[in-house]
Amino acid sequence: MKIQPGNLTLKQLREYCCAKETTAKSSLEESSWAAVDKSQAVVSSLLERDQSIYGLNTGFGLLAKERIPVDDLAQLQLNLVRSHSAGTGTPLPTKIVRLTLLLKAASLARGYSGVRREVISIILDLLNANITPVVPSQGSVGASGDLAPLAHIALALIGEGSVYVGDQTEAVDSKAALAKAGIKPLVLGPKEGLALLNGTQVSTALALDGLFEYEKVFHAAIVAGAMSVDAAMGSDTPFDERIHEIRNHAGQIHCARKYRELLSGSEIRASHVDCDRVQDPYSLRCQPQVMGACLDSMQHVANVLLLEANAVSDNPLVFTDDESVLSGGNFHAEPVALVADQLAVAISETGSLAERRIALLIDRHLSNLPSFLVKDGGLNSGFMIPQVTAASLVAENQHLAGPVSINSLPTSANQEDHVSMATYAARRLDAMNRNTATIIAIEFLSAAQGLDFRQPLATSEQLQTVHGRIRESVPHYSQDRPFAEDIENVREIIQSGYCVDETFATNLGGPV
Repeated sequence: MKIQPGNLTLKQLREYCCAKETTAKSSLEESSWAAVDKSQAVVSSLLERDQSIYGLNTGFGLLAKERIPVDDLAQLQLNLVRSHSAGTGTPLPTKIVRLTLLLKAASLARGYSGVRREVISIILDLLNANITPVVPSQGSVGASGDLAPLAHIALALIGEGSVYVGDQTEAVDSKAALAKAGIKPLVLGPKEGLALLNGTQVSTALALDGLFEYEKVFHAAIVAGAMSVDAAMGSDTPFDERIHEIRNHAGQIHCARKYRELLSGSEIRASHVDCDRVQDPYSLRCQPQVMGACLDSMQHVANVLLLEANAVSDNPLVFTDDESVLSGGNFHAEPVALVADQLAVAISETGSLAERRIALLIDRHLSNLPSFLVKDGGLNSGFMIPQVTAASLVAENQHLAGPVSINSLPTSANQEDHVSMATYAARRLDAMNRNTATIIAIEFLSAAQGLDFRQPLATSEQLQTVHGRIRESVPHYSQDRPFAEDIENVREIIQSGYCVDETFATNLGGPV
């Protein structure tokens, strides 16, 4: 992957984050090195003038007034990395750390951080050697950057701490892994430890991964929702384009069109066009309104995260035009925290709506299908408990969807008195996506069972294809059997991206 600092695209980031293999090599656009060199030259020049500059020759945080002697500047950066490596908890997934490394390299290469070429080069060397630092998942409040997790990454760069090599799941000593790969550990220069630690790259990587996983779940929810409409012999009238055009929300219009396309040509729908049922329950009828709002939210989230992925979130910042070094707050991850909260709500709503469709399908009074979608009810319980499982996951998501960004706690002796909590706001999206994918899996199983009962009438060609894919993994429920493995099989289909429609995807997740 050729990194063009400031010009990463969402498509590049999605492909990099979701790649099953990590064989692709990363390199920096050659023209970018000039800005890096110019920025580093400013740092060297200012130090020669013996000016007091935060992070270069001072302490950090509340200790910023402490001037550090020239002979101790290298030790200052080393101490910073070591002292801030205070994370805890289960290590972050390899894909998150690799995306973080990519974002950090791209940010430093913008030429506002004052680091040497060697800092960016060793990050790329680690990526290309498939060496991934072990980074504890907990310990960042998302202001002054993702300090603890980024410190663990910096620790690996200097040959300390632990790393994973290739696809191995057992951590090994960083110094030994670097030596084996022929990579010389980084010796930190002035400001370089601080530049590696300051930034929102961990929060941004987690949020991007949450977005990319939600795209898959979102697509699946659209398809499952259409299948449920046909299984319940619902109407496609609520998807008429005229209804949505006069409200004029882009996401709603897009989703309504997709439902129309998915249901087009259904024999089931044709069989009851003139029935006396006037209106379906909201979980069927209002899908474009709910999912369209989620789509619009996803678009906004994607736009913000793409900006952040290309941003410089270091501190202080080096401006070469007038050799200024300015202290600011770009490391404050409030933009990431707010959109992570927004995405969490959309994920929760997607699962909530799907669970209501499952409940509708198993209720014979609403769906006109056998109770709990099984013959010989009483002897068989059918889909009774899968709906309970879905309800439990909805409840979990509703708890997890509570805003995290409002939970600021002051740190660093009140020097850092307002923080974003972006790292956790983004990290919790993974569990929520898995929960919602599982809910959608249960809906697919329920809707497929409902379509079986509608035979010989057939659903649309598109939905028949999806129904067939489900039945390849899970047979019809003629009598009770354990559900757990079947639910897991369909969840894996969803999270593989099977339901993603590339023509529809251009409307998802921002610019590509």
